[in-house]
Amino acid sequence: MEKVLIIIPAYNEEDSIEKVVDNFIENFPQYDYVIVNDGSTDHTKDVCRDKGYEVLNLPINMGIGGAVQTGYRYALDNGYDMAVQVDGDGQHDVSFLENMIRYMEEEGADCVIGSRFVEKEGFQSSGLRRVGIKFLSVLGWMLTGVRVRDITSGFRLVNSRFIQIFAQDYPSDYPEPEAMVIAAVYGGKIREYPVIMRDRESGTSSITLRKSVYYMFKVTLAMLVRRLSFGVRRSK
Repeated sequence: MEKVLIIIPAYNEEDSIEKVVDNFIENFPQYDYVIVNDGSTDHTKDVCRDKGYEVLNLPINMGIGGAVQTGYRYALDNGYDMAVQVDGDGQHDVSFLENMIRYMEEEGADCVIGSRFVEKEGFQSSGLRRVGIKFLSVLGWMLTGVRVRDITSGFRLVNSRFIQIFAQDYPSDYPEPEAMVIAAVYGGKIREYPVIMRDRESGTSSITLRKSVYYMFKVTLAMLVRRLSFGVRRSK
């Protein structure tokens, strides 16, 4: 049986982290988990301590990329075969993980992204964000030859090869689209699997409306620079 780690980056998730993690513990005991508390300024750290959760506390806020990379380093150091990133705000349904693992094995994939846009069920994000996601999806396809419809999805499963790669090389800021480019140029086989996502129940989103313009500019530039830095290699 594969050894699977759930990585839960958490920033100011005091209102949702207990519900999310207790669900994992009670209903999915076959998976290990680790919370990466990304320098939260609320009571996330206290909740994790009081509940006795497996948690890594970062002394300062590193951003979602730094938190996720910390999780990959933990997975690498502890010999996990697969790792899946799951948000700490309750958006991602871990009941899909078993099928994502099976799909990864059947397809021989290196990375499986839980996608809300394959069957278009559940929470689809706002109209403005969907426009941005589509733009980044097309850009990713132009840069790598790989089309990922839900390119900003944080619900993604990787194998041991990419645990090792992402433990050493992972974007620091708004990482998901750039991480897809990294996976593609490293020759990773990327697939999407249909999932249903929920709107966040509480907490602080890493992307606010005020940051949207900066996000699009920064992520577009990062994807371009990342692709150019790898030369002309393309994913299969």
